[in-house]
Amino acid sequence: MHLTELIQTLKKRRKILGVTQEHLAELSGVGLRTLKALESGKSNPTFETLDKLIEILGMELKLEIKKQIPSKCAS
Repeated sequence: MHLTELIQTLKKRRKILGVTQEHLAELSGVGLRTLKALESGKSNPTFETLDKLIEILGMELKLEIKKQIPSKCAS
């Protein structure tokens, strides 16, 4: 999943839960300006910001390691 898709998924989840940007910012400790910039695609989140938002929205972010290493990375 690309970052833009991840942000759109968070935004959809927020709306499904009926949470305003203001309320999510308050609950998560993420600044309202930061949240608005993220949702509008004007900013990229830090991992810490993503973690805060995902936690409040009842979601989980998983990182999977591919079994095969791309040839350009292998030495």
